[in-house]
Amino acid sequence: MCLAIPGKILEIDDESHSAIVDFDGIKQKVIIALIQNPKIGKYVIIHAGYAIEQMDEEEALDAIKQWEDIAKDQDMDLENIL
Repeated sequence: MCLAIPGKILEIDDESHSAIVDFDGIKQKVIIALIQNPKIGKYVIIHAGYAIEQMDEEEALDAIKQWEDIAKDQDMDLENIL
């Protein structure tokens, strides 16, 4: 099962087809070769280190809020879920 938490693209490295993505303050390098037209500031869903889908900002922020609520209900930080 994939738990998809959206992250925001901060930097893009075209040579390696990778990006630095911010997951609520946690930054990770991910492969962006599977999505079309990745752009800085856009939100993506990551699975196994690969960006598999782009999503609009409103949808992404709503999903992040839901994950934050789940973490709070479990008395955890979002970082522990990531």
